[in-house]
Amino acid sequence: MPPKADLNKAGWEQSEFPILCETCLGNNPFIRMTKQEYGRSCGTCARPFTVFRWNPGAGSRYKTTVICQTCAKVKNVCQTCLLDLEYGLPTQVRDTALAVQNEAPTSDINREYYAQNMETKFLDNKSGLDTVRSSSAGKEMLKQLARTDPYYKRNRPHVCSFYVKGECKRGNECPYRHEMPENNELSHQNLQDRYYGRNDPVARKILSTNAENQGLKPPDDVTISSLFLSSLSPKSTELTIRTHVLHSLPSVDPTQLKSIIHVAKTRCAFVNFRDRPAAETAAQAWANGLDIDGERVAVKWGRGKAGKNGPGIKPAEAPSPAVSA
Repeated sequence: MPPKADLNKAGWEQSEFPILCETCLGNNPFIRMTKQEYGRSCGTCARPFTVFRWNPGAGSRYKTTVICQTCAKVKNVCQTCLLDLEYGLPTQVRDTALAVQNEAPTSDINREYYAQNMETKFLDNKSGLDTVRSSSAGKEMLKQLARTDPYYKRNRPHVCSFYVKGECKRGNECPYRHEMPENNELSHQNLQDRYYGRNDPVARKILSTNAENQGLKPPDDVTISSLFLSSLSPKSTELTIRTHVLHSLPSVDPTQLKSIIHVAKTRCAFVNFRDRPAAETAAQAWANGLDIDGERVAVKWGRGKAGKNGPGIKPAEAPSPAVSA
């Protein structure tokens, strides 16, 4: 009986070639791959899928696919490194910039049902992100952060565990790296978090660095949890500002938005959050500006209360559009 005719294998996946980024595929033009049908379960939806294994080039480690093609198409990511295929960035960075809402379920049963339904939508090999309508500011942010050339350093062999313990006797013949591993936040990554774009330390570092480069470094005063928007459109209202703010922050709970103070006379607004982490997430997402009512809005951190960190900016004292906040 053919595998697809077997009810127990109805949701299993067969494929002829993996979905890979240029870095994982490697610089070897004569690459060889081994193919094993139903070799392992997908790291996200837990369905058996066809596993590919290959060596991307001389001095590199063997690489393998870790998720099925359906899950890769849902997020438009590489089956091996789980980075975005278009920009080469973590999914958390891409989803933050494009305001993509993660709708995939997390339980094993629902994930398998969701993956089977998505397969019918991908018969024309389109990505699940093809219908996403993103702002121009988000696209500019991704183009600025995107890696334009392959990063083959990511294919290096793993660190030799015997060398770390001081017991490796193979010397130059050892196929693994002889160097001490760095024990920091970036060394502790989780496949599920990388795929779904949550709590990814690499993404947090990229987003925070970009925000600082754009002049949105978080202030030292941790009580500041508001952002100042300037150069708003004359037709903007508190309702339209709130709508755009919530739409651009799908990962932030709407209840974290405390208030919005719109000063129509000076075309500016104050977006106040209930806690600092939500404000920092907004600052990272709006590092390259925020599109509201057809205008590119400038974003800056609010100031502390008068007498604590300077005079501060109050709604009545908000500067005119021609003056920098």
